[in-house]
Amino acid sequence: QVQLAESGGGLVQAGDSLRLSCAAAGRALYFYAMGWFRQAPGKEREFVAASWTGSSGSGYADSVKGRFTISRDNAKNTVYLQMNSLKPEDTAVYYCASRRSDYASRRGDDYDYWGQGTQVTVSS
Repeated sequence: QVQLAESGGGLVQAGDSLRLSCAAAGRALYFYAMGWFRQAPGKEREFVAASWTGSSGSGYADSVKGRFTISRDNAKNTVYLQMNSLKPEDTAVYYCASRRSDYASRRGDDYDYWGQGTQVTVSS
């Protein structure tokens, strides 16, 4: 069992940066593929970024590529999502998720554990 807790969301202006954190309890995240997803009001949940186990690889949605970076701090058992050059369309609740696999996935249904989410609001 893995418990995930996101933090770091907030209200920012377009062009600003935020760093989201996803702290885990229960198991070492090193052994899990990790993903970040988001859901805007009235829209379906969408993939944002993912990290293979041991930081061996990462992937991004086209909409965030070059602006967002996923990373891990194994000592702190925490995964981060650095978000730069934020846009109003990035406004959403952001969720982290873990998967009992070496390989990350863009499909939310492939993940086993989810956090409660953190709100990110970007004003224009």
